[in-house]
Order: sequence, then C-alpha cells, then structure tokens
Amino acid sequence: MKKSTTKSKAKKKIVPSMRSAARGKAPKKSPAASKKTNAGSKKTPPGRNALAANRGALAPERVAAILSALDEAYPEAECALHHRSPWELLVATILSAQCTDVRVNMVTPELFRRFPTPEAMAKATLPELEELIRTTGFFRNKAKSIQGAARKISADFGGQVPQTLAELITIPGAARKTANVVLGVSFGKAEGVVVDTHVFRIARRLELAKGDTPEKVEQELMQVLPRDHWIRFSHQLIHHGRKVCVARNPKCRECALETLCRSKDKTWES
Repeated sequence: MKKSTTKSKAKKKIVPSMRSAARGKAPKKSPAASKKTNAGSKKTPPGRNALAANRGALAPERVAAILSALDEAYPEAECALHHRSPWELLVATILSAQCTDVRVNMVTPELFRRFPTPEAMAKATLPELEELIRTTGFFRNKAKSIQGAARKISADFGGQVPQTLAELITIPGAARKTANVVLGVSFGKAEGVVVDTHVFRIARRLELAKGDTPEKVEQELMQVLPRDHWIRFSHQLIHHGRKVCVARNPKCRECALETLCRSKDKTWES
C-alpha cells in the first residue's frame, strides 16, 4: 500500500504592507496615522516667527537695558538748539527743518537781537526775515512761518507761547514734532516723543518701531517707552545718531548699544 506523498501546502498570509513591499510599492498609511503625521509636521503660520521676534525685541527687560545704556552714555543730553525762552526755542525749531542745529545756532543770535519778542517779529517784513535766515535753507517758507507764528502768538495768546499741544499745533510752522520739542524742553511736558531723522533711524535699527513715517514711529515709541523717558530719550538718540549711529557706516565698535542691536547694517559685532 503506497503512502500518500502529497504535501499539504500551507498558504502564508501576506499582510497589505508586506504585499506592497513585495511589489516594490511603499505601504499605505492608515487614515489615523496620516492624520497624526500631518498634525506633527504642521508648518508655523506665516508671520508667527516675525511676531515672536518682535515680542523679543520689545521685551520689557530689553527696553530697560537700552534705556539704561543711553542714560549711562548720555546722562546730560539736552536740546542742542540755543535759546533763552520758549519763544526762541519755537523759532529755532521751525528753522531747524532740513537744516543742522549748528547752522541754526549761527543764525538765531542776530535774528533775536533784531526781533527779540513775538510782537517785534510780527512787525518785521518778509525780506528782512528772509535775509537773516537765508543760510538755513527754504528761507522764504520759513520766513512766512516765523512771521505767522509771531502774529498768531501776539494776537491769540497774549504774546506767550501756549503750553498745550492742541494750541501749539495751531501756530504756523509748528507741527507735532515742533510742538513736542517746545513742550518737553521749555515746559517739561511729555505729550509725545520727538522723532527727527536720528530718532527715526535708530528706533527702527533697534527694532523699537517699524513704522515708515515719523508719525507712526512716534506712536509706536509711546507704547513701548515709559512716559518719564519720552523727553530725554529723544535727546539721547539725537546725540547718539550724530556721534555713533550715523546713517552710513555706523560706528558699531564704539556703540554702547551694540550688544542689544540686531540691525542688518551693523558694521561690527562683538
């Protein structure tokens, strides 16, 4: 009697992943696994990194460190325009538009000798004023502004420079920046932050502001800086901008703020 030589063939089960591998295809992920993977690799939304960086730049401890460094470097910073009264400061500030303070200081002594008060300047002719301030640039417009300022103050404010922002900006030639200078320097009133070309440039370099106009930068600085620093902060940055943080090739090696600055146009880094 012949023995049965038939071999039982056991069928080996191939799971889907093995079958796919055998065919040279990558195994398919289950919907649950796919969902989990996608959640884990989710990209940061656009702008999130920039927002985080901005928060770091405006961190209270960083702002405090900047202010401390400025206080140490420029403890006695003050307005560079020579003046003896609020009226003289107002006129000097109007003349300083698109002109250096050094040049203005060369012009104002004779101007104020000839016309020492608002009442006196209100009676001056435009040709007289133009000749005296010619070297400050835009002298015709500036002559109209200081004559108009003199007449406005004489007629509406009893010959005295007003002490509120709302009243000052009604004076010819006295926009918000000029008004802030007069209020801060002459009356010790912090109604805003003076943003000239130096403050505008350095505030953006230090990432304290991002605005593309002086008005926008001022509003940002008012949110970032303690109010008791508004006045001296501007004077300090103006001095810093003239001596160290100049527009082209800033002197970063000499800068007291170098370790706190991440500006792209730094010329040296410690």
